[in-house]
Amino acid sequence: MTSPLIAAADLAHLLATRPTDVRVIDCRFNLADPTAGQAAWREGHIPGALYAHLDHDLSGTKTGHNGRHPMPAIADFTATARGWGIGPGTRVIAYDASGGMFAARLWWMLRWLGHEAVQVLDGGWNAWQALSGAVSTDTPPAPALGDFVAAPQTGWLLDTADVEAALARPGTMLLLDARAPDRFRGENETLDPVGGHIPGALNRFFQLNLAPDGRFQPPEALRAAYLTLLDGRPLDTLVHQCGSGVTACHNALAMAHAGLPVMRLYGGSWSAWCADPARPVARG
Repeated sequence: MTSPLIAAADLAHLLATRPTDVRVIDCRFNLADPTAGQAAWREGHIPGALYAHLDHDLSGTKTGHNGRHPMPAIADFTATARGWGIGPGTRVIAYDASGGMFAARLWWMLRWLGHEAVQVLDGGWNAWQALSGAVSTDTPPAPALGDFVAAPQTGWLLDTADVEAALARPGTMLLLDARAPDRFRGENETLDPVGGHIPGALNRFFQLNLAPDGRFQPPEALRAAYLTLLDGRPLDTLVHQCGSGVTACHNALAMAHAGLPVMRLYGGSWSAWCADPARPVARG
């Protein structure tokens, strides 16, 4: 595929002409109300869309040290993907109602596990409604079990030990934190017990990837913004992170859209880092 994004009109055409070739996954979610996304799906969704719950389908078991949204075990997610009817040739389209905030997580996970035929609906649910796209309240029949096979990409998913080791070797890793600037500075922290950021990290609020209409900015604008932020630092040292490994995927998606496919992710992110009070914290 040439783009990690798909326009609403193109998705409508795809569903009208080749519906059996695509699997649409609704990733709507609300961090403050974990039941809201599935309730919204029940009230209306793109026809045929299955629902992916951030906590149950796109995250694994929390240990207290691996962050608020740890990656699920590969075997568990493989079973989930197969249950959605995904196989090697399935084209997957993910969407949400948050500018791609949650859909990007599924996009990144599938790419990490070797599935390239995945895109995010640009503008999400709002773009679909603006198109007057068809809406269904039906529960789709369970698809035939897919034969998805995970092929994890080496080096894409990092843990806290990897980050600690890199910080001991200056210049080998550049963290890009996708959280809002105030949380990055250590202000107004409401999700994690400690405010601040990992020393040396840069900040790029994921919402800056979007235009006022909720769609992603043009590739050339995003490319210029990221290269300006990096200021000559090598792309191969960049690792995405955020609060819990969700919105970091939005920056990865934006960079891929801009032709800068940097896919490494610190999965536990700040919520895993700050779980140990002995780790250094930067503020301001």
